[in-house]
Order: sequence, then C-alpha cells, then structure tokens
Amino acid sequence: MGSFKAIVEEEVNKIIENVSFDIVRNASKTLSEGMAYHLKNKIPLSDNVYRPGTKEFFHLVNEARQRWIEGTYAATSEEYEIFKSDLGTWTMFEGRMVPLDFPMFDEDINEAKYKGREVQLGAAGASRSGGRAHVYVRDPKSGNIRKVSFGSGMPDAMGSGPKSKARRKSFGSRHGCAKKDDKTKAGYWACRSTKMFGRNIPGWW
Repeated sequence: MGSFKAIVEEEVNKIIENVSFDIVRNASKTLSEGMAYHLKNKIPLSDNVYRPGTKEFFHLVNEARQRWIEGTYAATSEEYEIFKSDLGTWTMFEGRMVPLDFPMFDEDINEAKYKGREVQLGAAGASRSGGRAHVYVRDPKSGNIRKVSFGSGMPDAMGSGPKSKARRKSFGSRHGCAKKDDKTKAGYWACRSTKMFGRNIPGWW
C-alpha cells in the first residue's frame, strides 16, 4: 500500500481528470455545427470554414473565443492573435453599425443586416484585385473607434504555392511585419491583408 500522501495525490488527480472530462463533454453538447466541424477536422479558426463577413463567420469566431477563455479550447499562435482582437464585435460609427478589426475593400461594399439593422459590410475574400481597403478599430488608448485606411495590394501573393509564399515572406521582411503591433496604423493591416482577404493561406506573411 502506498503512502497516505500518494493515495491523496492519486485521488486528487482522478477528480481533476473527471472535472476536465465533464467540461469537455458538457461543452460538446452545445457545439455549433461549424465549431464541431473545425474540432473534428483540426482546422484552425484562421481558416474559418465560413465566408468572411457572413453572420456564421463572426459567430464562429466568438464561439471559439469564448471556449478559449473558458479553457476548453487550445489556440494556435494565429488564433491567439484573433482571440485577443475585437474581431466579432460590432459597434456604432458615425450612425451605423460596423464590424471591428475586420478589413474591408473600399470598392466592394455590400448591404447586409446585423441584429435587424442595415449595415455596411465589405465582402472580404470575395475579391483579390488589390486596391485600397479600410478597417474599423478601437483605439486602446482612448477607447474611441477609428477608421484606418491602408493599401491591400498583394494579389499575386494570395496563393498557397511556393512562389506566393516567397512573395509574402519578402513583403513581410521589407515592411517589418513581425514587429508591427499597433492596429491603429495602416502598416499593421497591410501586413495582414493576405490572411484576412485570402482563404486557407498558411502564415500571415
């Protein structure tokens, strides 16, 4: 028979295992179809199965973030950046609802509805022609909402092949993308445009 300390530790470990199992089991009961698909196929949220800009896209981001906060979802480095952002949050800006931290092409604005209101929403991912883009962000210092315009051109770097990857890497090196952490600056979003406007692209740059 083991020592009393060892027996207690073994029982405590069993309790922890059971509690952890219950958390995962209970969470799985309320999984959305999209979340269940991502988990089953081990697809990161940076490759969201829903078209960017759709209601399902934002709901899945928020669901995954909540599970991450609760400790029932392990985030990749790219997902961590998404979860720490305001992506999935909507707010009023100059009299209309806008999505935060969601880049939109200037020339490709569609009408959409969110919570019963008419909103302006860019069809991100629907076009890869380059041009200008903008994004609404919350200034971490003042708390105010700001519109940040930036260049979104990199249409030849959207693919997943070696040439596209080399172009993204070159772009990232030239512009110092790895060091940009101020989302109120145009350069921050220019560095992330390939990921936000493209689908299933490995890496940010």
